[in-house]
Amino acid sequence: MANIFLIGATGGVGSRLVPDLIARGHAVTGLHRKPEQAEALRAAGAMPVEADLMEISASDLEMMVQGSDAVVFSAGAAGSGLDRTTAIDGDGPVKLIEAARKTGVKRVYLVSVFPDAGRSRERRDGFEHYMAEKKRADAALAGSELDYVIIRPGTLQSEAGDGRVRAGHAIPYGNVARGNVAAFIAELIDTPSIRREIFELTDGDVPVAEAVASLRRD
Repeated sequence: MANIFLIGATGGVGSRLVPDLIARGHAVTGLHRKPEQAEALRAAGAMPVEADLMEISASDLEMMVQGSDAVVFSAGAAGSGLDRTTAIDGDGPVKLIEAARKTGVKRVYLVSVFPDAGRSRERRDGFEHYMAEKKRADAALAGSELDYVIIRPGTLQSEAGDGRVRAGHAIPYGNVARGNVAAFIAELIDTPSIRREIFELTDGDVPVAEAVASLRRD
């Protein structure tokens, strides 16, 4: 059993990851912003911690993640404005890196974005800013001494998924169910030998457990 701290526990990926981790025997603490979200986290078996990621400091986060074996960052601004994108998608992981260093937490899993995301569509306002902030967070984590895994999913679909994916360092772009992303992260957490890696992820034909096993280098 591991103690997992989940940032973005009530989001599309995080809300699916919580019960998966609980079912695997892990203890989960979930960060949430709205008071009414606490009960849903408790019902799923997680311990809720209320805080606004935009407002808390690295020192605040340090106290929250103390004693965790791993931290998952799956929060995102979801197109809610440039300032929120900067604060959540960019500054959030940077604060987490600082907190992890000071507490000794080594394992960090970051949900990022597929580099080809949205390139074939008309660009929305703030799209390039979002991509730049995601890249800033990726670079900060990859340049740290932490045992990170960065997951870059394709276009997220609000579905449970069928547990079959395609994963690798560079794969063709495609869609991916949020449930499949959650299952992939849970399997990565249970495969701690996979460290200091960046993976692209889409729906595919390979069961999640086999896909993760194929990524091991040991």
